[in-house]
Amino acid sequence: MGGQWWTLSIAMAMLACGSETGAVQAQPRPIERPIPHELLETEKNTIAVFRRCAPSVVFVTNSRQVRSFRGLNVTEIAQGSGSGFLWDELGHVVTNYHVIRGGDAFSVTFGDGASYDAQVVGFDPNKDLAVLRIHAEDRKLVPLQLGNSAELVVGQKVLAIGNPFGLDHTLTTGVISAVGREIPSLAGTLIEDVIQTDASINPGNSGGPLLDSSGRLIGVNTSIVGPAGQSAGIGFAVPSSTVNRIVPQLIRFGKVRRAGLGVRILPRLRRRTLGRRRGHRARSVLGQRRPTSGPAAHSSRSPGKRDIVRSDCWHR
Repeated sequence: MGGQWWTLSIAMAMLACGSETGAVQAQPRPIERPIPHELLETEKNTIAVFRRCAPSVVFVTNSRQVRSFRGLNVTEIAQGSGSGFLWDELGHVVTNYHVIRGGDAFSVTFGDGASYDAQVVGFDPNKDLAVLRIHAEDRKLVPLQLGNSAELVVGQKVLAIGNPFGLDHTLTTGVISAVGREIPSLAGTLIEDVIQTDASINPGNSGGPLLDSSGRLIGVNTSIVGPAGQSAGIGFAVPSSTVNRIVPQLIRFGKVRRAGLGVRILPRLRRRTLGRRRGHRARSVLGQRRPTSGPAAHSSRSPGKRDIVRSDCWHR
């Protein structure tokens, strides 16, 4: 009787834990909860968009390598963090330039906890955009669909997904409060046609997507206006039309190639004075010194020659 009990105990233990040589390692699968039927249609839409788009949103961390006083040891110090999203199936990730600024090493983390080292492909401080790339052959990369920011209207529903304060995959909703705004960039230039939204955007949301009710990318969450950097219902996103123009250049060239005249504009008072002396109301007067490189250097204009650009719509 004692022998039978011992044999039965061993068999039960093997069924519960598996043998050391033949056990199959497995983990419980995540359960996708159905959307409750009693919810409002707008709630069902919000849930559906989040479930479809959240896997394409990532957490971007930025660290900097610092050497000790004697230069013997190198330590990585957290420099900052933000959000990003998959641009294509090749592993390109779009985020804000200020998220990666000043960093030496970068990592991209998905919602399931999988983390990958990332390399900077290119960046544009003028539009506060940057592109990273990861090599994730072990997973299927699903990029976000692209929407048309030129067709947006005030009052339209929007969704923002990001990692505010390190809280991964946080969803906030709101509406488009205004379009055509201008905000300053880190380069000192203005970012035009910016989208204003009341969807809550906090530190850590930077670089994350702003989506329409169809789950299409319409902007990249960039900055907020509020006390001490906290959300006050005024957030700004770089429009997808700008993103779609800049990102392909960053992927191809590592920077943005912009056209220019290669000339220096005289100060406002000087060009007014010079224009009136010549009997014109000058809108712009080109500088007298021609650079040694650039488009102006290859022109037929001689150094010291001033050109007056006239405009019929000039006002005092």
